[in-house]
Amino acid sequence: MAAPHKIPKERPGPVGGKRDQNRRERTAGLIDAGLRQFLERGIETVTIDEITREAGVAKGSFYRYFDDKENLVAAIMAPLAQQIREAMSACRGALEIAKTDADVTAAYIALGAHIAIAASTMQDVVRLYLQEHRAPAVGARACIGQLSSELSEGAISLSIVAVEHGLIDVPDPRVSATAVVGAVEALGLLYLDGRIELSPAELGAMLVRIVLDGIRKRAT
Repeated sequence: MAAPHKIPKERPGPVGGKRDQNRRERTAGLIDAGLRQFLERGIETVTIDEITREAGVAKGSFYRYFDDKENLVAAIMAPLAQQIREAMSACRGALEIAKTDADVTAAYIALGAHIAIAASTMQDVVRLYLQEHRAPAVGARACIGQLSSELSEGAISLSIVAVEHGLIDVPDPRVSATAVVGAVEALGLLYLDGRIELSPAELGAMLVRIVLDGIRKRAT
């Protein structure tokens, strides 16, 4: 994924100082303005002029904080991407030492809860991802396409680990993992639209149990 944003050309001053605070506020303002515009009109059509107008800053100010629109999108997506990576890394570690069905269930429930709770704190970012991730991964959308691929490959990798350790039994881990990712994305959109009343953690746990129960019934 592209670097979230570049270091401003001017010296930001001491951490916590006035110049550093101003830099952080302007960066956050551009991120918020870009996110609002992208959600409303789509990443492809929004211009940097429109983003800076929304943020209430001069166009030249944009390039003191970001290289281009792709760099801005990467900054928007970075917190979500980081949470997904951390959750998958923790799940992989748990699966590698799992010995029982209960261990497997706990590992996947923790994965679902981590991602669901994190996503609930950045719902507009998740909505942007769901809105754009199936479009061609070119230009400013490249980092979203990369995150989509990373999510799919990460899910497949976790399934392969579980199969290799004899923890689950599926004919093709790629197929089962891809189906689960699709279900997660569909449920995420329903949740964001207010059509699911479960908490994020409850929703994640329910999906994990449905999937694992289905796998176990097939194996018996």
